[in-house]
Amino acid sequence: MNNGTMKSTPPPADAHRTNFEILYERHSREVWALAYARWMNADTAMDIAQEAFLRLWKQWESGETILNPRAWLLRVARNLAEDYAKSAFRRNGTHPPQTMNGVQGHDPPPLESLEREETFAQLREVMEQMPKADREILTLRYALDYDTGEIADLLSINATAVHMRLSRARQRLAERLKATGVGQLP
Repeated sequence: MNNGTMKSTPPPADAHRTNFEILYERHSREVWALAYARWMNADTAMDIAQEAFLRLWKQWESGETILNPRAWLLRVARNLAEDYAKSAFRRNGTHPPQTMNGVQGHDPPPLESLEREETFAQLREVMEQMPKADREILTLRYALDYDTGEIADLLSINATAVHMRLSRARQRLAERLKATGVGQLP
């Protein structure tokens, strides 16, 4: 392969561990220093160095022979340092759990969702009992969000007639909802 690795049979476990320890003693400070120079943070540099050595170990475990371990480690550490710059963890950091307790989700709370679903079910029930013309104009305006001009074109009536029909349909809907005990719509 042209990335500096080759498939081979791995050395015996003891030799493997000894080789790794020798490489770590020889190059860990240099790998750490490369990461430290990028981030000027000892903990971040240590994390990056440890990850580079972990990846070396995994490569060896998978049977790869790395021809120049020092160069390989430095390249991996440089790439990890750059990846760290792009990571969401670095941008956002961590926060204590109590900080996250105050974060509101995008969805409404379960009880509010249930009440909303119940209200809409009642609304659909009332709408089914209304005259077809009222259902049609209310659906076009509020469910499909058509404006007055679009409704007028679709129903082949003028805008004034749309306003009048909408007003009357809303009034009839409100009366029916009040009669069935449906409260304020969400």
